[in-house]
Amino acid sequence: MNAPLEQPRGVDVEVERLIAAARDALTDEMVSRLASTAGDAVELMDQVNRAGLARAIPALAEMVNNGDLHRLVKLARVYGSAEDALTDEMVGRLTETVGNGLSLLDRASRGGAEHVVKMLEDLQESGALERIATMLPQLAERLATVQQVLQSIDAAAAASRATAPSAGGIGGLWHLMRDPESQETLRFMLAVGKQLRKGWGAAK
Repeated sequence: MNAPLEQPRGVDVEVERLIAAARDALTDEMVSRLASTAGDAVELMDQVNRAGLARAIPALAEMVNNGDLHRLVKLARVYGSAEDALTDEMVGRLTETVGNGLSLLDRASRGGAEHVVKMLEDLQESGALERIATMLPQLAERLATVQQVLQSIDAAAAASRATAPSAGGIGGLWHLMRDPESQETLRFMLAVGKQLRKGWGAAK
């Protein structure tokens, strides 16, 4: 009748031997490492509970399911690659560019740029800005014509100073009128005068 009672007792003895063997196998370093790991795990769980990260688990699970987390990882890799590719010179140039841009914005703000923007908005609403944009190519052509006229006047003045003075009299005038180039020039000036008169008459 004592046999059934001896079997559990034998199992207890084996468990005690196993625990003793494990205790003997553990060194002080292993015990301290296990204690440190257990302490870190408890501290981590405490931080998770305090920060409320448990509420973020469903959102993270949804991001994993729809692939958003994978895309965020790819984006982080691209950002890391870009950061590794940047040299000190590139960073300095980017910093200088950003600084110049901020300085320009500050000067524009202090210089009343908002008034210029308001004027442009008024011109846009009235349609004047579109008309100005249409007339700019024509104005550029007219400015080129005016520049050519001024250059011609300067060249004529220089040629006149270099030429000997005319003898004057009827003979000189007759010689001037017989010159074909003088006749063409006079005809051109008369045509310009007619156009100016037409323009002034239309303006009135």
